[in-house]
This record gives sequence, structure tokens and C-alpha cells, in this order.
Amino acid sequence: MTSGDFVTGSGAGAAGQNEGTALRGDGTRAVRAGLPEPVKYEPTLPGPVFAAHFHLPGEPTGPYTYGRDENPTWTLLERAIGELEAPGQDGVETLAFPSGMAAISAVLFSQLRAGDVVVLPDDGYQVLPLVREQLTAFGVEVRTAPTAGDAQLELLDGAKLLWIETPSNPGLDVCDLRRLVEAAHARGTLVAVDNTLATPLGQRPLELGADYSVASGTKMLTGHGDILLGYVTGRDAALMTPVRRWRKVVGAIPGPMEAWLAHRSLATLQLRADRQTANARTIAEALRERPEVTGLRYPGLPDDPSYKIASQQMRRFGCVVSFTLPTREHADRFLDALTLVDDATSFGGVRSTAERRGRWGGDAVPEGFIRFSAGAEDPEDLVADVLRALDASSE
Repeated sequence: MTSGDFVTGSGAGAAGQNEGTALRGDGTRAVRAGLPEPVKYEPTLPGPVFAAHFHLPGEPTGPYTYGRDENPTWTLLERAIGELEAPGQDGVETLAFPSGMAAISAVLFSQLRAGDVVVLPDDGYQVLPLVREQLTAFGVEVRTAPTAGDAQLELLDGAKLLWIETPSNPGLDVCDLRRLVEAAHARGTLVAVDNTLATPLGQRPLELGADYSVASGTKMLTGHGDILLGYVTGRDAALMTPVRRWRKVVGAIPGPMEAWLAHRSLATLQLRADRQTANARTIAEALRERPEVTGLRYPGLPDDPSYKIASQQMRRFGCVVSFTLPTREHADRFLDALTLVDDATSFGGVRSTAERRGRWGGDAVPEGFIRFSAGAEDPEDLVADVLRALDASSE
């Protein structure tokens, strides 16, 4: 199969090819997302295309001209992500990036100019304060408010873009996406949602009215902790044109091997998400019984402050649980005592991880705050390991 056999982008052409996918279950959709039409003797998922340039006689009218602009391996991945983020929707377009921050930066810096106003969460991803500094240096007015209580609503007047992170990382607060989107659009404000923690199987921001769904594919989307990736999915080509131009100008493109590995990993997304979500709730329920644990948060717990809103807009509650132990030393002893859980940053992998977030210095959390990412281990083994580590760390 040649590069010209692929349909570029993940817009109307891809939607037409996959007509009816909105009616399929998450597992079926994940397994088949983005696959090309079958060709006899060709692999069902073609291998990565390593090419800086393509044969290009005559006028450059085809989909693939130069490796910084398009690549057949990206095309299939972008189509697949678009089918998961917005199944059955025509015109949706996805662009892949080499990291989540590259995707975030592409939306922010392609949309905002000196004099514009952007509203960011003040409890979001750790690198957002650095983004705020850069935007301010470029003459953009940055307003911030917490995720909880839809506090960003009060800052929308005159804003060009509203950036939402729900659930927030690492605090796991949730805001009402429908309410915020409606209020923003009434003021002519664009809305971008960081969907990293939820993944498209947990939440679909475009279906809730957002203009962009942005995520780090490094986390649960690919789930194996072995690639860096990001993406932006927009509801139409017009919204994506400046994002695509930014990617071209900056050269923020994924490698074909990373894109291929990501697409391969999507096939198990539903299996992983179901197991990891179930494990996260099991861990949260076990932690609820421990007297040394405070500030326990998991949106899937019925008594969690975020549960009511989360249950109205999320289909899966994610793999991350957060809680606080009494001191920094107590938290470090707990992490050292774990045997099935790696002390590592990031989240969403099939192997459970946990870390004391205060060690980075960028999150407004107590010194004993733990972000725990449930993997795909047997739940009984995982709970036993956590409880044993808690016992050992309390001695």
C-alpha cells in the first residue's frame, strides 16, 4: 500500500469511512479505530512510514509532500483518535504532537495575541504556571480560578479562550463542562478542555460543546509509559487551521514510530481503562477506612465532592486517586514500602505508580500529598500491597 492510499486528516472523509461507529461499543471502536480499508496481503495496521520526503512529480497536489507536514502513520492515528473523541461527528479533525505540552502550546499560542484574555485553571497541570509566564510576556492577559465550583465563570467577560482541566490534576476537582461551555460561547469565547485524565472513553468534551479537546497521549491513552505524545481534536477544520499552521511553523511533529506505537496501543484502551478504573475505585474504598489518610479524592466515589457533576458528564472516572498522609516523611516511608507500585511521575500506565507531588514544588498540595495511579494488576494484590505499605509506614 502506498502513502497515497491513505485519506489525510480525520475529518469528513474518515467519518464517512467509519459511518455508524457512534453506535458501536467502546471496545469495538477502540480495536478498529483508524484502520484503513483492507487490502489483500497487506497488514491490517500498516507499519510506521519513515520518510522525510515523498515522490512528488509535477504539481504538489497529493496528501503527502514533506515529512514535517503530513505522514501516513500520523494520518491513521489522527483518524483513530478523532473516532474516539467524537464518534459519528462529521468534520472533526485531529492533529498529533510529540507531547501533551506541544499540543497544549499549539492551541494557546495559535489562538492568542497580545491584548487577548485567556482564562486558565489555577489548580491544573504543573507546567501551566510556566505557560502563564510566557503568555504574559507576549502581552496576553491571563486570569486564573480554581476548577471546583465552576469558578472560572466569573472571569469570562472579554476572554478569547477558556482553558478547562477536568478532572484537575492532581486535585481531582471537576467542573460542569456544559455550564461553562454555554456561558463561554454566549460571550464569544472559545473553549478548550484538557481531557488527559479522563481519556475519550471517560469523557467527550466535543459532545459537551467544547471547541477543542486536548490531551497528553503519554498517559492512559497509550498506557504503557514508553512514548511521549499529544493531540488536539477540534470540532471543525476552520478551528484547526491555525493549530495546524502552528505545528508546521514550530515543527512540533511526532515521530512515526511513536505514532504507530500509540495507534497499536489504542486497541487495548477499553480493556485497560475498565480494569484501571475499577482498581482505582477499589483502592479509594480501601483508603477510606484508614485513619492516617486525609483528603481522599476520587470522582467515582459517591461521597466525593466531584461525584454528582462527574457522573453527569463522565462515563469512566479515571485511574487516579489522591490522598494525603500526615507528613512528608510518612509519605516517603509509604512509597518506599510499596512493592507492586513504582515511585514514578506521570500516570495512566498498566503498572501502578505513585508519587509525593510536593517533591516537584509546582503544585499547591500538602507535603504528604500522594497521587496514586492504579494500573492493571489484580485488585486483591494491589490493595494488599497498599495496606501493607500503610501499616509499615505508620510504625
